[in-house]
Amino acid sequence: MNVLIVYAHPEPKSLNGSLKDFSVKRLEEAGHTVQVSDLYAMNWKALLDAHDSVERQAGERFDPSRESKHAYANGLQSKDIEREQEKLKWADAVILQFPLWWFSMPAILKGWVERVYAYGFAYGVGEHSDARWGERYGEGMFAGKRAMLVVSTGGWESHYSSRGINGPMNDVLFPIQHGILYYPGFDVLPPFVIHRTSRVDAAKYAEVSDALGQRLDALWTTTPIPFRPQNDGAYTIPDLTLRADIAPDRVGFAAHVE
Repeated sequence: MNVLIVYAHPEPKSLNGSLKDFSVKRLEEAGHTVQVSDLYAMNWKALLDAHDSVERQAGERFDPSRESKHAYANGLQSKDIEREQEKLKWADAVILQFPLWWFSMPAILKGWVERVYAYGFAYGVGEHSDARWGERYGEGMFAGKRAMLVVSTGGWESHYSSRGINGPMNDVLFPIQHGILYYPGFDVLPPFVIHRTSRVDAAKYAEVSDALGQRLDALWTTTPIPFRPQNDGAYTIPDLTLRADIAPDRVGFAAHVE
């Protein structure tokens, strides 16, 4: 299988850097082909702007969605965007690896998503009617592919528990797992989270890497998070609200998981 690791950490000798190298070795030893997009090493341009199209009318007002759509449809995207899109097409599984900074991904990784997820590629696809509202949330360009987050955080596991001060980890990661990954069709696996990174000594590293190795070995057998598909009847269209009889006792993020 083909695996793409999109990696965002500025220090190669960090815990994240070591675990990224471990993942590549583990996957390759299992017979998989791996590509790594090391965003800091690539000096990835994080800002989505008018320069993402190689040809546009001078002086025209910049409309990000419209210009993304035009550039993607007409082969006018900058080459760095095209290369990352080709990697996504090639991959059977995608791993996003990053430290949790201020309850989200580093800006450089968010910029990768904003630029690579072009209109017509990752969003804005499919029919919009009274029966369907585009190919998304369970459908789309990446349907049939798998995705997983590898996330490190300085906080304790209890800080991200169901009653922890930071909120449950699956709630914290919901915009990424449901919005960035499930939206364009990925089957999203439960995240692999490393807590209290400042306390990872040699013994703890051995424990963490062994657990990560087991998750990588099970990349194609792990049951995905059971997010509700958009176009299978659970949601009314076009308002895209859960039917009254679906999870009537739940609200918020939890309502969108079966």
